Amino acid sequence: MLRASALAGLLLATVSATPLLAQSEPVKIGVLVTLSGPPAVLGEHARDGVLLAEKVLGGKVGGLDAEVIVVDAEGKPDVAAQKARELVESQGADFVIGPIFSNVMGAIAGPVTGAGAFLLSPNAGPSTFAGANCNENVFVVSYQNDQMPKVLAEYMNTQGIGDAFLLAPNYQAGQDSLNGFKQQFKGSIGGELYVPLGQLDFSAELAQVAAMQPSAVYAFMPGGMGVNLVKQWAQAGLSNIPLMSAFTVDETTLPAEQDAALGMLSGSNWAPDLDVPGNAEFVAAYRADYGRVPSIYAMAAYDSVMLIDSALKAVGSTEDKAALRAALKAADFTSLRGNFAFSSNQFPVQDFYLTKAVKRDDGSYQTSVVEKVFTDYADAYVGQCPLK
Repeated sequence: MLRASALAGLLLATVSATPLLAQSEPVKIGVLVTLSGPPAVLGEHARDGVLLAEKVLGGKVGGLDAEVIVVDAEGKPDVAAQKARELVESQGADFVIGPIFSNVMGAIAGPVTGAGAFLLSPNAGPSTFAGANCNENVFVVSYQNDQMPKVLAEYMNTQGIGDAFLLAPNYQAGQDSLNGFKQQFKGSIGGELYVPLGQLDFSAELAQVAAMQPSAVYAFMPGGMGVNLVKQWAQAGLSNIPLMSAFTVDETTLPAEQDAALGMLSGSNWAPDLDVPGNAEFVAAYRADYGRVPSIYAMAAYDSVMLIDSALKAVGSTEDKAALRAALKAADFTSLRGNFAFSSNQFPVQDFYLTKAVKRDDGSYQTSVVEKVFTDYADAYVGQCPLK
């Protein structure tokens, strides 16, 4: 259960004036995230972030009764597309929060927005949706895929690291990640490898790293891929080479990586110890309810519900789509990451940080803010989006 002090603090952060409500039907929020297979923990964090937000709001969103419908995307684009259609066409979802993976986002955006619902991404931020193919009913509440790797590239620049080896899975987010790194990094790229999504044995790739002895390695390996990479990194005797990453060492992977990841640096838009209003209360409430340290997936999913809450409070119902869209774009809510606004492409403008894996006093693991790297940072594709 939530401790009273934590719940009170979260409630105070969400109070605002509410117009006369004209809707009797409940607001329906679909949660379409991967909840099976090795990457299931990512979706679980996002789902739990939504459920915590609903609890903090007393079961109402924007002052309206709310129904949350949780669906497993299974990490499969074709399956997710069918489930997205069912959510909006058969079950009447007004909003869909999801997905986790960028290849799934490409499959569900059409079914969700084509049926008149709004898609809010708590994680996936593919470049294809940030630029020319932006969509007025798609709001990315997380980041654009290129941005986290740019944090590490900029840090390497400041440290005078002259060469780097790059490693990522071969799908949209992996390609965006390495492209983003290369756009920012001033040194040379000594090697670049793409592996199949879901690969768990990195012995061949680590042998190449050992042979090349680069000054540093940047890796994007989400979920179980990251766990195995970090464990095998230590076993391969590569601790003398800095391994810096995004979505490889975080609150979803650290419970399995443990001491093998301590001190590893990542790029992020948030950490559990980020000192902004409401964040400490959120972390305490999440830990009280779910028994683990929340991740960026949980944070962004929580923020997604609070964004919807702010828009519905401003409009009063889900009927006026244009007014609701404008209210969502206004982003009049208190984000757990502090400063937050939307660019014209409906991707965030926010701060980014260098973080480090640490061990907490209670024996669990988390990422911790080292320093701010970018302030009010927008993505590189906003100028290509025709939305105004």
